[in-house]
Amino acid sequence: MVSLIGYLDRFSARPGGSLAVKVSAALPYAADLVRVRHADPNPAGPGMRLIPVPAAFAGEYPARMQPVALGSRGRASGSLALGSAFTLLLRVQPWLLRGQVVALEVGGRSLVLELGATGLRASADGAACALAAAPLPRRWYEVAVSLGDGRLRLAQQALAPVAGRPDEGSVEVALAGADWSGTASLTFGAGFNGRIEDPMLLAGLAPASLDDPEALLAGGRVRAWWDFSQGIEGDAITDRGPAGLHGSLHNLPTRAMRGSRWTGAEHAWRHAPRHYAAIHFHEDDLADCGWETAFDVAIPADMPSGVYGVRLRGEGAEDIIPFYVLPPKGVVRAPIAFLASTFTYQVYANHQRGNLDDSFRRRIADWGAYPHNPDEHSEFGHSTYNTHPDGSGIGFSTRLRPILTMRPGFLTFDDARGSGLRHFPADSHITDWLEEKGLAFDVITDEDLDAEGASLLAGYKAVVTGAHPEYHSQTMLDALQGYVDGGGRLAYLGGNGFYWKVARRADLPGVIELRRAEGGIRAWAADPGEYYHQFDGSMGGLWRRNGRAPQLLCGVGFSGQGAFEGSHYRRLPAADDPRVAWIMDGVEGEILGDFGLSGGGAAGFELDRADPLLGTPPGAVILARSEGHQPHFVTVPEELLGRITTISGEDPTALIRAEIVYFDTPGGGAVFSTGSITFAGSLSHNGYANPISRMLENVLRRFGA
Repeated sequence: MVSLIGYLDRFSARPGGSLAVKVSAALPYAADLVRVRHADPNPAGPGMRLIPVPAAFAGEYPARMQPVALGSRGRASGSLALGSAFTLLLRVQPWLLRGQVVALEVGGRSLVLELGATGLRASADGAACALAAAPLPRRWYEVAVSLGDGRLRLAQQALAPVAGRPDEGSVEVALAGADWSGTASLTFGAGFNGRIEDPMLLAGLAPASLDDPEALLAGGRVRAWWDFSQGIEGDAITDRGPAGLHGSLHNLPTRAMRGSRWTGAEHAWRHAPRHYAAIHFHEDDLADCGWETAFDVAIPADMPSGVYGVRLRGEGAEDIIPFYVLPPKGVVRAPIAFLASTFTYQVYANHQRGNLDDSFRRRIADWGAYPHNPDEHSEFGHSTYNTHPDGSGIGFSTRLRPILTMRPGFLTFDDARGSGLRHFPADSHITDWLEEKGLAFDVITDEDLDAEGASLLAGYKAVVTGAHPEYHSQTMLDALQGYVDGGGRLAYLGGNGFYWKVARRADLPGVIELRRAEGGIRAWAADPGEYYHQFDGSMGGLWRRNGRAPQLLCGVGFSGQGAFEGSHYRRLPAADDPRVAWIMDGVEGEILGDFGLSGGGAAGFELDRADPLLGTPPGAVILARSEGHQPHFVTVPEELLGRITTISGEDPTALIRAEIVYFDTPGGGAVFSTGSITFAGSLSHNGYANPISRMLENVLRRFGA
């Protein structure tokens, strides 16, 4: 456990508002406020620039360790009358052979159904029985546990038996009779990795099957039936039986999952919810650490918009928790708005990459970079770029936890030619440059834009993105498209942007959901039938697959990817067109950006290109194009039809390029896009006096004029 660390209840606030700071500290600590100007510790660049700011909360605070309770579960309670003989019936699809499937407590008695390495085990009132036939992972079984007539019986039936595989059977032991009536509580899926469907309690011991739960309910034997196909978008679980033991889910297990009845006839869970009557529990799910507040940060009325951090220090340990201050609502204090990619930061939160070796540790220590890495800390949950212990993809990400990767000085890669920064610290290359050039700007965030929509952008002459604005909701895209169409100016300063779709739930604002549906560069792939978001029922996956390729908004879209290495752009003749020549005013030479703090060059890692078939406007001008990319760069899969054929008809290797594009919109707006994640790392080169810096300055001075 990290000895000193914290998180905030939100990423942003306005003057007059406040933020709650949650801290876990092994020893007493001091807290103060800093403005985060530059978050790159590389000594070859401007270095870390953290500017102290007076704050009312600054002072000493006592030690208090706060734990993290990982793992999802369902809970229900109420009054239940089962008598002296009853049956627990359910369907289960284990992904790992461990964890508690169901625990029932009634009037001081308990029944537990759990999975071990050898298979299912049932225990009640000191008696236990276990099946020798272990279930096969990722296959569905109907399980019955019955108590009565002096015995405890456990039976397991495969819904799709496997020839020659002993994965079915039954076993029983003696058990003294008792009355199972009174106050009851049930827990589903604690420490379990897999899917549970239709848990049901029936009176008596007569054999029964879940082939037709509605018939069982109509027959009068059902005492409780938790129909997980109801309320899929939320956390409530509904008991359709007479007891009404409704309950709730904790730590966000995944719903809208294929159940035992899924046939492939329907892929949208709203159309056939009974096909999706399963909940997938994981031992490492996390929705909210739930820590107590250590202190609050009040945002003064005159606090400038910008990037700040709550700094915690004690006994050689330090943590800086970043946040953003917006201008007062309805007030525009600067011509430019910097849109912080907080959804992308959150999606990548605590990404375990497996690249923390001794060489990387030495660099971190030598530079005084942020010392903690997710490769060594699993206690705060993982990224949606990781998988759960059972191999299923992580589809939720919460900001209500410490995010190691969202810290000033966090190094993502051991970059041989640069700093190896991504996301929050990498975007400080842009905000630092804006300050250096005297370009006044306000800061807004993805979450604010999703909450407020187009009204948040109104009044700004230009909106500037970060280096990797990858994840967006429909509200965000609608707002940005409407802003540009209505005369606004957008500077997209990254690559692989506007790529994946995310969903949110109004009553759970700290969490975002994504489904890695068909296509795209993916860390894991959603299974067929599981492409639709649980939160809102909409189709997930790439925005391109949803009919909104990035080219429609910003003229370029993801085309090629390689390791974290940068090359350069070559200026094209079209840059001399009188319509756009002002962009290159004072920009010398044909080779642009063969330097920088990100991979050593302005065009690298993830590359975007123009494509009229995907929406690049006919009047768009390609000012420069990257070249000289290393052999490990590949074309993204959504561009490929076959081994050597592509949708556009170009050679696959020709699609590995970044393009700098400019176009005007009919409503008087304009878009400037750089098509590369590593572009911003070149801005501070040579004391901020270089062709990349000059080109961007030309654009933003005109955009903001």
